[in-house]
Amino acid sequence: MAKQIVVTEEGLKKLQDELEYLKSVKRKEVVEAIRVALSFGDLSENSEYDEAKNEQAKTEARISELEESLKHVKVISESEVNTDTVNVGNRVKVYDEEFDEEITYTLVGSTEADPLLDKISDQSPVGSALIGASVGDTVDVVTPGGNVRLRILEISK
Repeated sequence: MAKQIVVTEEGLKKLQDELEYLKSVKRKEVVEAIRVALSFGDLSENSEYDEAKNEQAKTEARISELEESLKHVKVISESEVNTDTVNVGNRVKVYDEEFDEEITYTLVGSTEADPLLDKISDQSPVGSALIGASVGDTVDVVTPGGNVRLRILEISK
């Protein structure tokens, strides 16, 4: 059985929108690119055809991946999110002892992670260490850059 994927309502909409775009727009663009490439003739030296077929394979693979993900999705609604302990859907303000700084993360499912926006996956080293912790707790995180010690200052929705 495939692993359950936890997403927020916003994350679910994003997955559904991407799937709809790929099926209704991208597929047609790729088919048209293949048709145009075929009109150039000899397929043995037709890089446009090869490129279009590769794009078609990537598009179909992503469609399959999204469809499979959506079968195993568990949506966390805002009303289900509590602030007693850290879980998906929470914003968590932590104090990084090594760098003497406060950071606020939003914990999201793996499909929604965007580190540049401080949206971290519940499956990432920091995210998984924070899950279940409460305000005042200190967690030690093993990251590729070394060990990090974070103290939880605040949990919000």
